[in-house]
Amino acid sequence: MARNSSTQTDIKNMLVPLVQAIGRSGKLIWLIVLIIAGVLLFRYFTSEKPTETTEYNTDLIEQQIKNVGKLVVTEGHYSQVMTYKDQQKYMMNLITFEKKALIIINADVTVAYDLSKVKYDIDEKNKTITIVSIPKEEIKISPDIQFYDVEQSTLNPFTGEDYNKINRKVKADLARKIEKSKLKTNAENRLVSELAKILILTNTMGWKLEYNNQEIQTENQLSKTLKL
Repeated sequence: MARNSSTQTDIKNMLVPLVQAIGRSGKLIWLIVLIIAGVLLFRYFTSEKPTETTEYNTDLIEQQIKNVGKLVVTEGHYSQVMTYKDQQKYMMNLITFEKKALIIINADVTVAYDLSKVKYDIDEKNKTITIVSIPKEEIKISPDIQFYDVEQSTLNPFTGEDYNKINRKVKADLARKIEKSKLKTNAENRLVSELAKILILTNTMGWKLEYNNQEIQTENQLSKTLKL
């Protein structure tokens, strides 16, 4: 029995240091694991992030600009009546040959902005879109001219030149009316509404929109800055 007791004591004496060593090794392993994890986290937060997000943002912005880049058309209709007269005088104005006509004009007018012609620059580093230039409006006048009560003589008939002159005068008169009407203003408002879609996108994504060396932050500011 004494022998067995001695053997058990020897075994205990051998196991205790071993268990203690394993315990110390376990703590060391956990310490190493924590150090490695810390290094990995440090590298993750301090290393350069991949550019996928920037590229995605840029692609999204370019796609939005393409969606905006359409033809914005505002239409109007005008009607007017005018009298055209022309006289040919002979023999020191003693003899006169007159021609005249009552003219009724119905005209369709369009004011358009081709937004596919908008030039812009994308600065990915500073997250800024700069509108470089906006195309001028395109005004198209399509008059329908009808002649009534035409009076002319053999020596002073209506000719092609008369019709061309009348057509030029009609378009000039309509152009003045368009300038005084709300047609151009309505067209500009539609232009602002379309470009405001880019402003909304940049604000949502944390980017900036600039035009004429100004940062555009609201649609109202955009409208004032875009006075063409």
